[in-house]
Amino acid sequence: MKITWLGHSAFLVEGNDRILIDPFIGENPVSPVSPEDLSCDIVCVTHGHGDHLGDAVSIAKRNGAKILAVFELANYFESQGCEAIGPNIGGTARIGGSNIFMTRADHSAGADVEGLAGAAGVATGLVIESGKTVYHAGDTALFGDMRLIGKLFALDAAMLPIGGFYTMDAVQAAMAVEMLRPRVAIPMHYNTWPPIETDPERFKSEVSKLVETEVRILKPGEATIF
Repeated sequence: MKITWLGHSAFLVEGNDRILIDPFIGENPVSPVSPEDLSCDIVCVTHGHGDHLGDAVSIAKRNGAKILAVFELANYFESQGCEAIGPNIGGTARIGGSNIFMTRADHSAGADVEGLAGAAGVATGLVIESGKTVYHAGDTALFGDMRLIGKLFALDAAMLPIGGFYTMDAVQAAMAVEMLRPRVAIPMHYNTWPPIETDPERFKSEVSKLVETEVRILKPGEATIF
């Protein structure tokens, strides 16, 4: 499996399928690519905030890709002419050669895009089984049930927000790693804007105090292979 960080919370996960997560690309000040550069089979959106929903509609349509999002948000994508799949928390969707399990996330979930004002379901995380097993936490605070995710799945990698202000910070994210026990942890959702500026080396240091998980700090556009 190859995982490429595209800045903020956007990743391209290439396993059995090419899965694009939270494709905030065109207006992302740290994205190294444009929406037109990306090819994928599946687009996953963790919640309706613009810095996660991003360019999902245009990318999905151009690639003929299915969009996976929580039920209410999937209905919005259907209204935009996309083929959408809408499980809910605790459910698993089989798409192509991948299983995508939807987890909770502690975060608000209003949608701030044209045509979808107000609530759009709930914020979610995703466990993706596509050759390897990876967890994308979405935007979230630290919560104790992360320990259950770690028990349910043998995680090869976990992508976790560390920027604070809108989500958990580096110290809390390290505690999440301790509960999840992935082989590798990848920080995300930091240094996009001033409110979430942080040094990812702090996250790496905090993780090393708690667990032997390897922390891989990526630059936008950089990939890591499992």
